[in-house]
Amino acid sequence: MKLNEIVPWGRTLDEYRAMFSLSEADLSLKMLGCGDGPASFNAEMTQLGKSVVSIDPVYQFSAAQIEQQVRDTYDSIISQVRQNASRYVWQTFRDADALGQARLAAMETFLSDYALAQTDGRYLCQALPSLDFNDDQFELGLCSHLLFLYAEQLSLDFHVASIQELLRVAMEVRIFPLIQLNCEPYPHLDGVLEELSEKGYSVHIEPVAYEFQKGDNQMLRISRPAGHTPA
Repeated sequence: MKLNEIVPWGRTLDEYRAMFSLSEADLSLKMLGCGDGPASFNAEMTQLGKSVVSIDPVYQFSAAQIEQQVRDTYDSIISQVRQNASRYVWQTFRDADALGQARLAAMETFLSDYALAQTDGRYLCQALPSLDFNDDQFELGLCSHLLFLYAEQLSLDFHVASIQELLRVAMEVRIFPLIQLNCEPYPHLDGVLEELSEKGYSVHIEPVAYEFQKGDNQMLRISRPAGHTPA
């Protein structure tokens, strides 16, 4: 998979639950979704009466403009997935076309919600590594398919600064996946983990019940001990 830039590509609540090992108790936490794009996660959580704020630079655009961006990149992404089918685990999705249809369905759920949610602050145009939130404003921060995945587009300094910013606004942060678009491990992961540990954070790599890219069945869980001041 080769992408010149970060593209909007949405996932569902079921996928979030699997990717981040979200328990029923987790679902009741005050959550921040970072880089959610056209995911249906926020819409589905809101329907369940849960609390989620999603941030993404793409939210500067209208629903129609976001839909156009997804459709403009759709054929390229699905074509590359089809050409590299051996790099994926075909259990959740039958094939590349089934994947594409699932992504478009998630987008449609998102678009219906996004058009109605412009005044309640659930979708905010913000971007790492600087967020306009108070310290500890959230109990759990989730970062799906942004950090580590886009290693070529985002520098090591960006990764470190972004994780520290997420840990400022949330007591716990979970990141998925830990591999790049080419299915190779993020090359600086050990260094990032060491730096976080040295700053006093609790850092764990945990297996999850989700794997689409081969090898993307782990998440990073980082927590800030009680009384620990954000770095």
